[in-house]
Amino acid sequence: MAYPKDIPIVETFVGMPSRNRKEVYKFLAPHLRDEGSKEMRFPAQYMFKDVPGDLDESVDPVALLIDNLDRYNIEVAMLGLGLNDINPDSARAIEEHPDRFVTCVEFDPNDTMAAIRKIRDMVERFPVRGVSTFPAGYRVPLNDKKMYPLYALCVELDLPIFVCVGIPGPRVPFAPQHVELIDEVMYDFPELTFVMRHGAQPWTELAMKLMLKWPNLYYSTSAFAPKHYDKVIIDYANTRGADKIIYAGYFPAGLSYERIFNDMENVPFKDHVWPKFLRENALKVLKLG
Repeated sequence: MAYPKDIPIVETFVGMPSRNRKEVYKFLAPHLRDEGSKEMRFPAQYMFKDVPGDLDESVDPVALLIDNLDRYNIEVAMLGLGLNDINPDSARAIEEHPDRFVTCVEFDPNDTMAAIRKIRDMVERFPVRGVSTFPAGYRVPLNDKKMYPLYALCVELDLPIFVCVGIPGPRVPFAPQHVELIDEVMYDFPELTFVMRHGAQPWTELAMKLMLKWPNLYYSTSAFAPKHYDKVIIDYANTRGADKIIYAGYFPAGLSYERIFNDMENVPFKDHVWPKFLRENALKVLKLG
């Protein structure tokens, strides 16, 4: 079945359009050693074409984001607030459009107590539906002891955690994101809802096997244009994994919605997979039902 455009979409990865993309990724700058990375507007730019540009001062980023959501039938989007400082445009979007946005709190696990305090504070102030982190970017492995109090907090607060896994786009070591580390985490935290972000490549077959094994383990398609969705993941969604694969975009970091949804026309999902992929699985994981 072709991509059904009448399904209201739940977007699980969107950022606020920015006037200075490098500011968004400044936390990663100290870890980038090659000259090419230092020259890029965002640290995985070499992997993408037609990256959405920075905004002119005259453009309202909130209005631009809402326009994109409306044009592509995105009903609700999980919007990041920023790492160290709250993005004022993101906060304004959530305040002005409470029916369109929930948020995900990103944390740096190197200071575990600061991360715990941040998450608790954000939960009090915003409609938080998840937390997220980037193990390779912070040089903290998925199964590191620094992560365990944060996994426990997610269980306590009944929040899913969205985690980058597989080879990262930015030129930092991949070892902290090896998919095999998820097995230990799920064993130690069977109540934790864990969503894999950013591909899990080249270990997608292992990711699929782990999703068969662990009931609360999911996969999102963030950072991949649909043209490049991994065949292992498409086959899994079409067979035993329809309840485990969640749509996520990458706007405005690396992909435009025009690129994403033009590509979506050619994704060979079966009829019963589309509503789960575009909407129902995210509603369940984010507890938006």
